[in-house]
Amino acid sequence: MKPRLLLVDDDPLITESLAFVLAPDFDLTSAADRASAVEALRAMPGPPDLALIDLGLPPAPHLPNEGFKLIGDLLAHAPEVRIVVLTGQNEESNARRARALGAADLVPKPCEPDELRALLGRVLRARELAPAGAEEGRTLIGESPAMRKLRSQVDLYASSTFPALVEGESGSGKERVAFSLHHLSPRSREPFLALNCAAISPSLVEPTLFGYARGAFTGAAAPKAGYFEDAGEGTLFLDEIGELPVDLQAKLLRVLENGEYQRVGETQTRVSRARIVAATNRDLRQEIRQGRFRADLYHRLSVFTIAVPPLRELGEDKLRLLDHFRLSLAERAGTAPFEPDAEARARWLAYPFPGNVRELRNIVIRLNTKFAGYPVGARDLEAELAPDEGAGATAPADPRAAARAELASGRPFSLDAALRAVESTYLDAAIEVAQGNMSQAAKLLGISRSTLYSRLEAAGRAGAKLAPESPEAPSPPASRS
Repeated sequence: MKPRLLLVDDDPLITESLAFVLAPDFDLTSAADRASAVEALRAMPGPPDLALIDLGLPPAPHLPNEGFKLIGDLLAHAPEVRIVVLTGQNEESNARRARALGAADLVPKPCEPDELRALLGRVLRARELAPAGAEEGRTLIGESPAMRKLRSQVDLYASSTFPALVEGESGSGKERVAFSLHHLSPRSREPFLALNCAAISPSLVEPTLFGYARGAFTGAAAPKAGYFEDAGEGTLFLDEIGELPVDLQAKLLRVLENGEYQRVGETQTRVSRARIVAATNRDLRQEIRQGRFRADLYHRLSVFTIAVPPLRELGEDKLRLLDHFRLSLAERAGTAPFEPDAEARARWLAYPFPGNVRELRNIVIRLNTKFAGYPVGARDLEAELAPDEGAGATAPADPRAAARAELASGRPFSLDAALRAVESTYLDAAIEVAQGNMSQAAKLLGISRSTLYSRLEAAGRAGAKLAPESPEAPSPPASRS
């Protein structure tokens, strides 16, 4: 079978030309924006092997924000997908931030078809050689106080039959913790099943969890067991539990209370004996306050709560993970491992890893591909790290002092260029705060909507043409990293 490729770009000419070039080698699905990409992902028969995405997507195609959010969505729905960013937003800081969020590589537009095919082939081979979750070892790696506390909690709660809730940032290893709970329990010989609640359409969550009878809905040609039934007396891991539709939360609560459930289209009551472990990167208490999550379900799930620490808090465990992944990757690929020098190790230790263990592993995969058997210095490593957005942040300087210093330096100066730069900064900031809603951005800037478009066009922004009036910007959604 051809590997599955999800292509996301809002330019139909680019989409059509890439589809023509890549269709012989890939089972290709395309989408034009972030929302349709998520819907396409849910409708695919299985998770994609690769995703080729543009950073500049509607409703703000001149900014990379939607693309950055899409990277997080893709990894939440399909954690093993390899993402290649194809974009005209080719500033180095964007490339490095995309990699930090989980992208495997970045290709600036325009790109030669043969080069793109070769790159996708390399990324696909790296995916096949990367250690899968089941083959990376079942231990929780690290000797920091935070990791020792995490292991002691897992050891303490593993033998219990009560539910557990695993909380932590995206990419921090919540599924690894859930499996450790299973592996160290008396259920270890029983199945461990994982379901990502964000990865399937809301209409399919109920039949997927509980199963269905023949004829329960169109396409139900034969009865089918659900995850609760297939898990038997093992462990059922529900990832991204905060994405579970509210109407299904009541049915899950019933299973947690007495083990009882029914297949869709049946009246027969069945009983589940599986242990439930749920995970989330959201603050479910905040979700409860906003009416998106049931308080009674939260209390049932959180009999035991385990907080997975972010990688930035684990100190020298970053180096232990570096050595673990580079050695296991090299062994799996049949190559010699790369060797970071002292300066590279010091930089590795200082880097905060905003994408957590997922980002760390992706960096090691790229370094292993580029430098197998060779030394790696701090300069080689720096190209793989995201820019430190907090570096150099200080209290605002006196603008008049800065202007005096600039004019007294003797360097060529253009007042028009300086004013254009300031204006451009505020235009971008307003559009970002308004989440792409141009009417709202104009209000923030104290100008009319037509004036906003005129200034964008004068600044040379592509697509800066007056568009139909759009609705007011919705309230920002809950953060998903």
